[in-house]
Amino acid sequence: MTIASCVATASLAIFVVVRHLQRASMVDMLVYRAEGAAVVNGGDLYGMRLPGWDLPATYPPFAAILFAPSTWFGIGTLRVLVMLFNITLLALLAHLSFRLVGWPGKQRRREAVLLATGLGVWLEPVYTTLQYGQVNLAITCLILWDMTRQDRSRFRGVGIGLAAAIKVTPGLFAVYLLLTGRVRAAAVSGGTFLAASLVAAAVLPDASYGFWTKYLWDTRRVGVTELVDNQSLRGAVCRLFSTNNPGLAGVAVCGLVGVFGLTVAVTAGRFARLLRRAEAWGTICTALTALLISPISWTHHWVWCLPLIVLLAAEADSRARRILLGVVLVEFVSHALWLVPHRWGLGIAWYWQPLASVYAPLAVAVLAVVGRRLWALREHAGVIAAADLIVQEAELEQNAALTKQM
Repeated sequence: MTIASCVATASLAIFVVVRHLQRASMVDMLVYRAEGAAVVNGGDLYGMRLPGWDLPATYPPFAAILFAPSTWFGIGTLRVLVMLFNITLLALLAHLSFRLVGWPGKQRRREAVLLATGLGVWLEPVYTTLQYGQVNLAITCLILWDMTRQDRSRFRGVGIGLAAAIKVTPGLFAVYLLLTGRVRAAAVSGGTFLAASLVAAAVLPDASYGFWTKYLWDTRRVGVTELVDNQSLRGAVCRLFSTNNPGLAGVAVCGLVGVFGLTVAVTAGRFARLLRRAEAWGTICTALTALLISPISWTHHWVWCLPLIVLLAAEADSRARRILLGVVLVEFVSHALWLVPHRWGLGIAWYWQPLASVYAPLAVAVLAVVGRRLWALREHAGVIAAADLIVQEAELEQNAALTKQM
């Protein structure tokens, strides 16, 4: 066995022991199973509540249809299957992340995937995803499967469309594709989303009508916005001002950050000739923007930290970039936010605020760093374009002079 294999195996073995001792309930998996049971048994999908937890269904009806096979297994068996499936998805996410970034070389990539899988379980968003039995790894893999395909592929956009049909917010990636000139891929995303939603509407007409007209807009069904678990920008603002409703100021902040983040992402995607790994930066910036502007982004939604870490590691060729990589690693490995008293997230003392909202400021900082880099490249591109124009004018004048001499 290689060193990478030994480290990954040891890490996963320790993780399994820790999880066994914790006896995690995998409560979100139980909600998914209850949703699948509502579909199979013809129950009220959005009226049901998970017994003992009082948790409702929050995903679109198409997701509930996909959850139906979970009813084939007992809860104990399902816990094991979901854990194994999620660890497999973590390996796939690592593979797609390295593929997106184009680093390291193919000879070293297998070892890199092994290490990222074995050690990645300790990243707080990944750890929490595994603890709750969440679907975030599957959603992220669907998106990255699309973003690592060639533009000429006729299937590019299918993954994003399916992800949006399951969890809505990935639809921002279709906007990114459209604004960066990949019109066909954006159309495929939209078409896939529509087709999946129509299938769900045919199977669950009442639930589909209720979700798209009512339940989608009720954020309180998802959870309490001001909980520390919610690391969206809105959640950070609510905790900072100790309020349940950030009002117009909160909406304005989210709107400005959303526009800025999408602008940075689209600009990165369009700078393929000047920016190294432009598509990777565009993809990551789109993901960070979606996490920031969503009313609720639970910590386990931030599994995008793994592709972000891979990208920063690939570009850690300067002291400043190595520092940024180190900060990101510390933030996502430390689990520090769970030290905060977070029952409802209100009335948090000022000295807890930096730990109560760790992911949103970090994401804004990354967007700002990328934006600054793009601005410098834009100025550089302007200088190059001006120099090329001067050279072209000089060549035209020289050709004109030669013509007169002849």
